[in-house]
Amino acid sequence: MSAPAATPVTAPVAAPASIPGVTHHHAEVNGTMLHHVRAGTVGSAVLLVHGFPETWWAFHRLIPLLAQHHRVIAVDLRGFGDSGNDDDGPDAYDSATSAEDLHALVEHLGLGPVHVVGQDISGAAVFRFASRHPADVLSFTGIEMGLAGFGLERLADVTRGGAWHIGVLAAPGIPEMLLAGREREFLGDFVFPAMTAVPGSVTDADVAEFARTYSRPGGFRGASGLYRSMLAEGAEITALAAAHPLTAPVLAVGAGGGGFTEATLSAAVGAGVRSVLLEGVGHYAALEAPGEVAAALLPFFRDADAR
Repeated sequence: MSAPAATPVTAPVAAPASIPGVTHHHAEVNGTMLHHVRAGTVGSAVLLVHGFPETWWAFHRLIPLLAQHHRVIAVDLRGFGDSGNDDDGPDAYDSATSAEDLHALVEHLGLGPVHVVGQDISGAAVFRFASRHPADVLSFTGIEMGLAGFGLERLADVTRGGAWHIGVLAAPGIPEMLLAGREREFLGDFVFPAMTAVPGSVTDADVAEFARTYSRPGGFRGASGLYRSMLAEGAEITALAAAHPLTAPVLAVGAGGGGFTEATLSAAVGAGVRSVLLEGVGHYAALEAPGEVAAALLPFFRDADAR
């Protein structure tokens, strides 16, 4: 008698991480579904926009500090986190589309103008959003952020010390080919250790939450789209900065990248950029030093609100 066939074992799907005081929501806007969390009930609205290899969870230590004074919304960009990533079109996840997603989300939620805070590779999306929709924006903050056309492309030039993984992520289909099934190792053993300065600030639980979403089918589509944009949109971003300069107050928060964020925004915006440099903090400032980031943001928001 033959042995009975073995029953396939399916690994349990990890539940999304959360923190006390936030609520999770999905909004159908601009042809996609955007997952976002909300916290706080008073004050002007703050919209937090993550970079790579992040999701809204990049701000989970910062949100409670801001929510004491503001209504806080932290979004997963399309193709990231628990937001929609079903579209596999070549331009579905570019920075221009993500910028319109942010505008549509602000309108959908009836937020009125927001303090928009973007970090890392979300720079072009939040800059386009603020430039194209100035009525949506009370203030603009870039954390460890660059812009194509203002030097960001150099980070992809491996002949001058640029990062090899940018080309990998920007190449269609290559992240899925090389990183599928290795997301936790890629994030936990390479990306975060390479750009973190505060020991223990990115925990195993943090890596597990980020890896959970990048491990889903098409989990790298959002990152791939933004990196492809970065390599092609320099002329468009410089033209946008000239034709539609930001009118809201601007704050540059630098850390592991030194004065790169301040130099970028000063070149793109002109005079009047307020700048804070966090000493001893790496690239993932909101995870590594949430108290210092909040101490930079809150007085800046207060001054912008007073206008």
